Amino acid sequence: MATVVWYSSENIHQLVWPEDAYGSYARRYLLPMLQEGVYTYVANVQTELLVLTVDGIPLPITVNEAEYTNSYVCSPYTHYVSYAEEELAMLQRPRLEKALALLLRGIGWCLRRIHFNRVVQINNWLVSTNLYPQLTAEQVEAVQQAVQLRYPKHVVIWRSLNEVTTPIVQSTLKQLHCRLIPSRQIYLFDHQTGVSSRTRWVIKRDRRLIDSRQYEVVEPGAIKEQDIPRIAELYRMLYIDKYSAYNPQFTEPFFRLALRERLLHIYGLRKDGRLDAVLGFFGRDAVMTTPLFGYDTTLPAETGLYRMLSILLIDLSEKRGQLLHESSGVGQFKRNRGAYGVLEVSAVYDRSSSLAIRSGWWLLEQLLYRIGVPLIQKLKL
Repeated sequence: MATVVWYSSENIHQLVWPEDAYGSYARRYLLPMLQEGVYTYVANVQTELLVLTVDGIPLPITVNEAEYTNSYVCSPYTHYVSYAEEELAMLQRPRLEKALALLLRGIGWCLRRIHFNRVVQINNWLVSTNLYPQLTAEQVEAVQQAVQLRYPKHVVIWRSLNEVTTPIVQSTLKQLHCRLIPSRQIYLFDHQTGVSSRTRWVIKRDRRLIDSRQYEVVEPGAIKEQDIPRIAELYRMLYIDKYSAYNPQFTEPFFRLALRERLLHIYGLRKDGRLDAVLGFFGRDAVMTTPLFGYDTTLPAETGLYRMLSILLIDLSEKRGQLLHESSGVGQFKRNRGAYGVLEVSAVYDRSSSLAIRSGWWLLEQLLYRIGVPLIQKLKL
């Protein structure tokens, strides 16, 4: 059986971090949050952060009791009720939206009463997409059992799973009697599978935008400390103001840490000395994803900042030879540029919880598979 060891802010100094790229990244990312508190870096997250190692591989663990206004990265209630209700407008069907809103409010009332947010989340990096290190089935089982033993009254959750990028983790947890609860439709772009002539034409057209709009692509080495406030503003404009306050509200200290420690590869689009758009990605093995994406939403839509950022990201993934995990949203836009949809799930272990909590997760599972997933697939969201 694999060896599991727990660490908190009190004994984290005893952890010998692996000397490989993943271990170095984990140390540079997690140590500041353990020492200064998660809320310093993500303003709308209150959680207990721990580190668990399995055969020396560090994984961040978050522990919650309630915190119903937390960002969805730490609150399943926010993800499945609060955020979901906000996104109903995407359906553009008023009667259906109203009916589903009433359903969600009723479900939400029930879930709060049964302590739905009493959860432990494994490999939770507090971003929209958690990329996983290479774990064997034995290691996954050891982690699951260790968490169950330490937190017998909590539901155990592994987010960001799908059949393409995390097949071993997902199949192992299914065998361990976890529910596979639908989370969202994500989009993956794989250069190895090839793209159609139509897609190549769209990509080529988008690529010309950067020059035609006279933007300079700013690479990581040219992003400076003085750009931090603008980066935070651009992220807030898009992900918080335009989309939802339930997205993780990264602070200036977070972006400063990401820049200083190279936790994100940050690129920007600058014109006349002003940064108008920014993206930041990180990679793990053969996959890369982008927790930082933002642009000046006060500029005309015809400027095409989102299109320019998207093509820049596609080009970077091809250059790095990595599968591009494009997260969720604007499905038709991503499909037109060669991405394909995959159902993302969370593995949820609730067998040691009360009957009320198990019933809540069962009800949610049924509704998502019978209503949520068919709607997402039909409307290509």
